[in-house]
Order: sequence, then structure tokens, then C-alpha cells
Amino acid sequence: MKHFEDTESLITVRDWLRFAVSRFNEARLFFGHGSDNAFDEAAYLILHTLHLPLDRLEPFLDASLTHGESEQVQAVIERRVRERLPAAYLTHEAWLGEHRFYVDERVIVPRSFIAELLHEQLAPWVENPDGVTRALDLCTGSGCLAILAALAFPDAQIDAVDLSKDALDVAAKNVADYGLTDRIDLVESDLFAALKGRRYDVILSNPPYVNAESVAALPLEYQAEPALALGSGEDGLDATRQILAHAKAHLNPGGLLVVEIGHNRDALEAAYPALPFTWLDTESGDQFVFMLRREDLAGV
Repeated sequence: MKHFEDTESLITVRDWLRFAVSRFNEARLFFGHGSDNAFDEAAYLILHTLHLPLDRLEPFLDASLTHGESEQVQAVIERRVRERLPAAYLTHEAWLGEHRFYVDERVIVPRSFIAELLHEQLAPWVENPDGVTRALDLCTGSGCLAILAALAFPDAQIDAVDLSKDALDVAAKNVADYGLTDRIDLVESDLFAALKGRRYDVILSNPPYVNAESVAALPLEYQAEPALALGSGEDGLDATRQILAHAKAHLNPGGLLVVEIGHNRDALEAAYPALPFTWLDTESGDQFVFMLRREDLAGV
């Protein structure tokens, strides 16, 4: 880490950007929490630290930093390298599209494929968004999907469930920041355990789904996230099995179950050959999120 002791000649944003990219590549950091390369991550961390617009790098590249600003920029670059923390934990923010959420080490960094589906109000599967009056977000974490669901379905009351009280404390901050405390109820529960008698038009879930082999090989950046939010048994489907077993009892007639399962499509279809999964298209493909209607779950 000798490079961090020799930064006196770094003056401009351009200087620090080059330095950060070099250090990130040298350290072989892993990128997967909002950016996928050293340049984009370095630019984001520097712009955020300097309180500059995140989408306006070019006008500031040749601007000189004060000594205090240089110290702050060096500190965030050094922490990213030394601690291998996701950038979101350093800035305490994560973005899903245009929506910003507070995050820290108590929650997984938001990155659900379901978010882009909610931007389209789950069309065409939900024909009348105003007709959705009750929705559930299982494994809510930071509360991001519950908030996006509330924005997508303006007449809906949302239950946001998580087993972790720490995660619910983070979700409460985000729900308050969006002014949705009157529409989103935060519930501490192991999946459906505390939801007896509650029924919904839409159930969303981005549960833990990483299989044991993959958990053992996770980069340090992912190991910084709560283990409870990542692994789910040998094949990654333990939580999803519980969701499939109990969802029907909590769905209204015609209600939708939408679940993210990562790279487990083949394993899931092999385990439930009789279920008529509908695989929803996302920008990354059609193998990550499935949908079932209440009536599809009759044989589970």
C-alpha cells in the first residue's frame, strides 16, 4: 500500500481518478454493486465524495482539489482497497434506476431485477395497477422493492417483511425518506410466519438464493454483506421452497407471485416440473425472475 503514502503530486480530479483506477486494478477489486469496472467505480466515489453531480464528470476533470478534499478522496479510495467494501457501504447510498436508497452493512446492497419490472408496473401481467390494493415484499432488506411497489401501485398498502430487525431499521429510514410510512408496514417475520390471515394481490420476493458452493467462492465484497441475505441451503432454493409452499394461502384469487432466483432456473424447474413458471424478461435475460398466479400453485 506504499502508493497511498506518495500522493502529494495529485492535484486535480483527473489525477485522483487515474490514481484510483490504478489502485483498484492493482488490488484486483471485484465490481458488482452498481458498477462493473474500475473507472466507473472510481468516478462515482470521487464525485460523491466531492459533492458533485454523479452524471457530470467531464466539466470537473481539471479542477484542483483543496488539501481537505484530497484527504477525503484519498480516504475513500484507500478504504475501498484495504477493506474491500462495496462502494455503497462507503457512500451509504445505492441506486435502482432513478431511485436512491440509504444502505449500510446491515442490509444487502440493492440490485434486484424485480426493480425494473416494477418501473413498468408488472405490465402486462397486472392489467390495472390501480386495482392492486394489497402487496407484500418478502425479504425486504433495505425496503427498496416495497417502496418501488408503493410507487408503482398508488392505491396499495404494502407489507415489507424481513427476518432481520437490523434490516428493518434501515428499511424504516428509507420508507420515511420517501414519505411512505402510512402505506408501508414493516413486519419482523421469518417469511410468512407472522402474516397469518393476510392476503395480497401481489407478492414480491428477492430472497436469499446463492447455493453453498457459490457462497464459499464469493469475492470479499459480497462477503461484506449479511450472510443471512445471500445463502439459502445447498442448492440455493431453501427460501424459495418455503415461499412456494405457503404463497397460495396468502394470495387473492388471480394474485401474482413474483420471485427472483438468480442463476437457479434449471434447478428450480427440475425440482418443480409440474409448475407452469412464467419467466419474466429483464435487461439481463429471462432466467432470473419467475411469476406464478395463485391458481398455478394448486399442486404445490
